[in-house]
Amino acid sequence: MKQAINIRLEKDIVKSLDEYALELDKTRTSLIEKAIDLYFDKLDEMVADKRIDNLKNGSTKVVPLEEVFAKAGIDV
Repeated sequence: MKQAINIRLEKDIVKSLDEYALELDKTRTSLIEKAIDLYFDKLDEMVADKRIDNLKNGSTKVVPLEEVFAKAGIDV
C-alpha cells in the first residue's frame, strides 16, 4: 500500500522532473520512486563500506557462528 508524503523541491528540479515525465510518458511519482529505489542501492553500498570499516578498526566484534549456535542452544 502506498503512503503519501509531502516534499519541497527546487523549481528547477520540478521542471526537469516534469520534462522527463513528459518525455517518458511517466508520472512524477513513478520517476521519484525509481530515483529513490536506485539511490537505496547506493545507500546499501555506503552501509556495507561503513560496516567493513567498523570491522577493520575493531569497533564491531565478529562472533563465530559456532558461538552463536552454542548461545542459542543449537547443537550442530
